[in-house]
Amino acid sequence: MRDWENNIRKVVPYTPGEQPKNTCVIKLNTNENPYPPAPGVKEVLSNFNTDDLRLYPDPRVDKLVNAIADFYKIDSSKVFVGVGSDDVLAMIFMTFFNSKKPILFPDITYSFYDVWADMLRIPYEQLPLSDDFSIVPSDYYKANGGVVFPNPNAPTGKLMPLDEIEDIIKHNQDVIVVVDEAYVDFGGESALPLIDKYDNVIVVQTFSKSRALAGSRVGFAMASPVLIKYLNDVKYSFNSYTMDRITIEAATAAVKDRAYFEETTAKVIKTREWTKKELKRLGFTFCDSKSNFIFAKPANVSATKLFEDLKADNIFVRHFSSPERINDYLRISIGTDEQMHTLIKFLENYSC
Repeated sequence: MRDWENNIRKVVPYTPGEQPKNTCVIKLNTNENPYPPAPGVKEVLSNFNTDDLRLYPDPRVDKLVNAIADFYKIDSSKVFVGVGSDDVLAMIFMTFFNSKKPILFPDITYSFYDVWADMLRIPYEQLPLSDDFSIVPSDYYKANGGVVFPNPNAPTGKLMPLDEIEDIIKHNQDVIVVVDEAYVDFGGESALPLIDKYDNVIVVQTFSKSRALAGSRVGFAMASPVLIKYLNDVKYSFNSYTMDRITIEAATAAVKDRAYFEETTAKVIKTREWTKKELKRLGFTFCDSKSNFIFAKPANVSATKLFEDLKADNIFVRHFSSPERINDYLRISIGTDEQMHTLIKFLENYSC
């Protein structure tokens, strides 16, 4: 091995969901929103002055920060934005998880957490979910360097009640606790009120799911002004201009349209509840999902085989081969009513 190879930061990267080149598929594998962004986004893109692209964007992203603050009725000093919630979470890991004690997160959860920890040389411990895929708050009563978990969890879709989240926070007031709420808009209760009650809590959300801007990469965190300042210090030390001008304008238009946001999330929830009933009728088992996907175990067939057979019929869902405990499950994103009816029709014929 050449000497320089000894100094490479080697990691096993996160594996994103497959992005098929064929557009004539039913794509239920990456938890994207089946509906387009708010109408104002299209208007922004149609009228954007491309001459502005010769200028750097606002590093403070004040326009979007203020719009998010207005939507959630908090002060703008409590808002941080980044290029998708992945970028926001990565900044959080770099900024706050620097002790020699391990950070804690579930063993079945968003699989980027251990990737960031490995890349940044952060020690970590993965705590097993219970038999019904619940996070057990008492497992987090130990010494640690920080806590992070999604709510609802991914890929299970299971929601943790707010009192249990607060229980974890109460037992971890000397470290940063991050509540990753990528899916909370589909029926969950946000931990946002807890950022005023506890000065060590960060709530992270995204525009990728409920606001249909996965292609624009917009994420944000809400926390005390002190924590937001620390995040911005790291951001400005890493890359001051993380969000481009087009994205700032499009995201601002999206967050200002509360009516459209509520309309489309309600449609996804309604379709999800219908799909739950149909999957249960067909013998699938799953915990109650409060996200825009269902994590379901098929009856009388392996998840691997069903995954491949669905794909052969141009219906894409997500299958995780590891950990072994979940390799009999499929994560099925909620699409339009038409797409979900097509899926159920396939499954009805498949089980005949």
